[in-house]
Amino acid sequence: MTDSPHVEDDDRGCLVIVLAVPIILLTLLSAYFCWLALTIRPSGVWDDDAYAGIVLACVMSVGAAGVAAVVWVLPPVRRVLGWGWVVPALVLGVVAGVRWALGG
Repeated sequence: MTDSPHVEDDDRGCLVIVLAVPIILLTLLSAYFCWLALTIRPSGVWDDDAYAGIVLACVMSVGAAGVAAVVWVLPPVRRVLGWGWVVPALVLGVVAGVRWALGG
């Protein structure tokens, strides 16, 4: 009898937590900027600062979602975490991208 660990005995639970932290933080960051982009309301067509704020919030949301996707694509992360971990960030990135495309 050998003392080799079985697949069920590995530390996969801890690994999931460690690898999920950056994706969760990036998703929360993307959610904040997406919310910001959706709630900024320009006072009029002359309100360039508000439009610039919308664009900046959209860029930050899409960027955070993109980084979350890049982190998830890494083979060690992808083997441990399923699609469900990255889909919320991607949805937020798409929403922010649509807001950006519509021009505020």
